[in-house]
Amino acid sequence: MDKHLFDGFKSVTKSWGVDLKVLSPLQLAYIGDAVYELFIRTFLIGTKNIPVNELHKEAVEYVKAKAQADITHYLEDKLTEEEWQIVKRGRNAKSGSAPKNANPLDYRYATGFETLIGYLYLNGNYERVLEIFAMIINDDVCK
Repeated sequence: MDKHLFDGFKSVTKSWGVDLKVLSPLQLAYIGDAVYELFIRTFLIGTKNIPVNELHKEAVEYVKAKAQADITHYLEDKLTEEEWQIVKRGRNAKSGSAPKNANPLDYRYATGFETLIGYLYLNGNYERVLEIFAMIINDDVCK
């Protein structure tokens, strides 16, 4: 993994003045969802030489609620106490909706995972984001 993947964002995100203390867990999950999906798409396009529709099918296996819930359970003992508290805040947030094809509990754990990714990203802790992504990919958690 290239530890410098996010270097260009460091000064930019700091200058945007995002105050993590005022963001709700669902706002963090909103960003985390985008960061995670971008990582997965980048990973797949860098490792698979397949048509875009096949790339999409592969990406869904990583980003669907069940997969993210499995990732959250896998990471539980690998996260710091602070990180697990962020996951729980996201998991317990009331979103008001869930995808029709997702188990509600899986969806809540997926939201917790996305909350963590969003928090780490907006906090500029890109190295930790990459460590988590490496665990997911290297340990083949979604397959």
